[in-house]
Amino acid sequence: METKDVIHELRNKAGLSQDELAEKLFVTRQAVSRWENGESVPNPETLKQLSALFDTSINHLLGDPRKLICQCCGMPLEDDSIIGRNNDGTLNEDYSKWCYADGTYTYHNMDELLDICVKNMVNENFTEEQARSYMKELLPKLDYWKRYDELSDHGEFEKFKKKLLKEINALHVEGLPEITRLNALVGKYVNLEYTLPNGRNVKFLDDQTTYLGTQSESEFEGDRYFGVLAGMDFILICTYEADRTSPELVLYKKR
Repeated sequence: METKDVIHELRNKAGLSQDELAEKLFVTRQAVSRWENGESVPNPETLKQLSALFDTSINHLLGDPRKLICQCCGMPLEDDSIIGRNNDGTLNEDYSKWCYADGTYTYHNMDELLDICVKNMVNENFTEEQARSYMKELLPKLDYWKRYDELSDHGEFEKFKKKLLKEINALHVEGLPEITRLNALVGKYVNLEYTLPNGRNVKFLDDQTTYLGTQSESEFEGDRYFGVLAGMDFILICTYEADRTSPELVLYKKR
């Protein structure tokens, strides 16, 4: 799809006339018309405004000319929904939301990321040895790891994770083993619905936000698992079946 078609489609989906879009961007209606007729394309600053307004990547606005990959883990960024966000909410086309969330890099140890990637890559066509060899060669070539000293927060996020781990383990939840690692988890994939004592069904997470969390087997016999999730202002612990059905809320604590 060309830029002219993308802008036309996004404007219509938003229910905006050319005049209304022009007013939001501080340009003339004629400028919007020229974009949609293919006579010109928005300048870089206007592309940023359009990206923020329509919550889509600049790459998509330009017709997806580049094949985006996460510069931390190498994941193809084939959809705007998995692109990370800056602290002002705008999309950062260099990273996935698992590696970069709200302006914060979530991985500071290449070996830790390597283990997570390998675990998710192994299948009937890709052995663990092949996956590990591939990622060991790929990761050092990615921009984040090449510029780690420049881009990293010098361990501040790792300190935050260690503080969270200490708080979680200090809760001494019965049956929950000691938690030693927290991974970046996108709300959409872990936002379970719980039934409260009053019969009301609720979800506590935002599908688009990235949290820290993990899954752990229970110390008790049985096939239920613990789910642990945390953010800047809360800790949530739940249990569920192996396929994440029948979730039960164990604890929700404000930090």
